[in-house]
Amino acid sequence: MLFNSYQFIFLFLPVALAGFYFFGSIDQKLALYYLVFASMVFYGTWSVFYLLVLLALLLVNAGFGFYLCSGQRRFRKTARNLGILINLGILGYFKYAYFIASNVTDNLRILADFRDIVLPLGISFFTFQKIAFLMDAEKGLVGEFKLSRFFLFVLFFPQLIAGPIVHHSEMFGQFRSPRFARFSWNALATGLTIFLFGLFKKTVLADSIAPLADGLFAASSEGRDINLVCGWVGALAYTMQLYFDFSGYSDMAIGLGEMFGLRLPINFDSPYKASSIIDFWRRWHMTLSRFLRDYVYISLGGNRRGEPRRYLNLFLTMLIGGVWHGAGWTYIFWGALHGLYLVINHAWQQFAAPRLRPVLTLPAPLTAGLSWLLTFLLVVLAWVFFRAPTMASALAVVQGMAGLHGLGSLAAAGVDALSQPRMGMRDLMLLPVLLAIALGMPNVRELMGTAFPLLRDDGRERRPALLQWRPDLRWAAAMAMVGGWAIIASSGISSFIYFQF
Repeated sequence: MLFNSYQFIFLFLPVALAGFYFFGSIDQKLALYYLVFASMVFYGTWSVFYLLVLLALLLVNAGFGFYLCSGQRRFRKTARNLGILINLGILGYFKYAYFIASNVTDNLRILADFRDIVLPLGISFFTFQKIAFLMDAEKGLVGEFKLSRFFLFVLFFPQLIAGPIVHHSEMFGQFRSPRFARFSWNALATGLTIFLFGLFKKTVLADSIAPLADGLFAASSEGRDINLVCGWVGALAYTMQLYFDFSGYSDMAIGLGEMFGLRLPINFDSPYKASSIIDFWRRWHMTLSRFLRDYVYISLGGNRRGEPRRYLNLFLTMLIGGVWHGAGWTYIFWGALHGLYLVINHAWQQFAAPRLRPVLTLPAPLTAGLSWLLTFLLVVLAWVFFRAPTMASALAVVQGMAGLHGLGSLAAAGVDALSQPRMGMRDLMLLPVLLAIALGMPNVRELMGTAFPLLRDDGRERRPALLQWRPDLRWAAAMAMVGGWAIIASSGISSFIYFQF
């Protein structure tokens, strides 16, 4: 079930909310059990079989979690490692078995008829959640283990499919909070507003630009030459599509969480405004960055074993992040590319910048502008490999962006080389509009101001938006128009880019 489907908006969500607050008026535990059940229904509408797989995994992890939280001293690391291996083994089978087997048979020139293994929805996300839980439980950081809370922690449907990747310390306390399952008009209005902003991002912005990106990568997959204009228009179109699609999903998840009285961590903070790759990863998919830092980079040794090892750990962390995203050489290369970016960025800040700063003096606005431009172009280049179905397709697009197949024209970009179906200049004009929104407009958190449901203050200073959301009739009318436009624009079948990761 998709957040942008009519089935979800007009049937599942109203029933889930009504039942949750009805049971909450009787007993908080009943509301918790109901929300677990509703989340299972949400997942089960896609596949009952994979719901059973998810529940079996939850029970296995619950067994390890109960043991690790029971105070037992023997075999703690063994239990933790076995639990992690089981989670990674299941993830590896569903996500990488076909990729590994097909590569082996291709290299050995063995003829074999493999069928793609259907990937359970959200498996990459809830696998990371369970691994983090087991690692913290072994360290004694979880406290009392309750099966119902553990189930809701993993199954809570707003974040189940595509994040944000929540941490147990963020959720378990909320399940015991007096705010949980207590109806609030203010929370409902705030959550609905954020949900509608996210829905608008998805259906009106991301889906509108998607044909430009799809056309480029379809053309490159067919072996067609990509000219300079087509390459950059298509790559920028995907850059905008991915941002508004995934950040839209994250906004919708946060809004849904607020409607149910649960606060989820923020996942995006205007990442295309970043002035360095380091800054970019502090703003893009922030909960993934947090997991990779806390449970991969630090586990590898972090910066505790000297500078060469630190840079190696940075590179390996991003490489693992690329592998996590998908089974394909393009994802691996994308992760390696960002790993290289981060290594160069850190080395520049540590060694080159202090030495060049006294010698090379540029006006601060020019320095900031050049830093932003370089960062943005590097991110766009990396997205080509993230989106392309094969390395050959990605390299064809990169060659086009480098101008190796001619300059081309906007007419070619809109009508001939990229269109599936044909698009005119009016459609192409959407691209600069989206760029202006992503780079110049306040994000949802800034628009909501102090009303935004933050789990914790991250200390970032933000200039308040000129228009601040208020729970009044004017904003209600405005959001009714935004929501109506978003619902009308929704086909109800356009899945999110991160829907099956």
